[in-house]
Amino acid sequence: MNLLVILVSVVFVNNFVLSRFLGICPFLGVSKKLETAVGMSIAVTFVMALASVMSWLVQTYLLVPLGIEYMQTIAFILVIAGLVQFVEMVIKKTSPTLYQALGVYLPLITTNCAVLGVAILNIQSNFNLIETLVNGVGGGLSFTLAIVLFAGVRERLETAPIPKALEGFPIAMLAASLLSIAFFAFQGLI
Repeated sequence: MNLLVILVSVVFVNNFVLSRFLGICPFLGVSKKLETAVGMSIAVTFVMALASVMSWLVQTYLLVPLGIEYMQTIAFILVIAGLVQFVEMVIKKTSPTLYQALGVYLPLITTNCAVLGVAILNIQSNFNLIETLVNGVGGGLSFTLAIVLFAGVRERLETAPIPKALEGFPIAMLAASLLSIAFFAFQGLI
């Protein structure tokens, strides 16, 4: 039951993008088309889940035994950077079109604060390995939910009659704000 609470909490109540405001750069940059949003969300979910587990292992079996917990951020960034390089190579080989569409945002997963945030929150929450994995997958699903919903809204806005002053980025920011406000309705759930 605890795992379900963690999953629901991270996806809806504490959504990394819409409630904690982490990972905004790829959220705004890659959400113009639903196809690229889905591709980015799969990559982020994969990296977030693996980074959570790998960071937990590094913290538990390397940093704590050596008494160098203060190196946590640097160690986690190295883990994330390595995983992103792996994901980038896989996407480049399996889907060159998606690789081109994601462009600069794919390597930017390395500096995506949502990925680092979930790794650090796992340690701060004293999660065990299974809880860490669930929280990492849930974090990726929360990113997926936010970016896919927002991509759908942005695609719809492309054909909507919008005042000239709000076209482009201003209407995207308004839509993101309203989507974020909608997610605050989940605050009392857990």
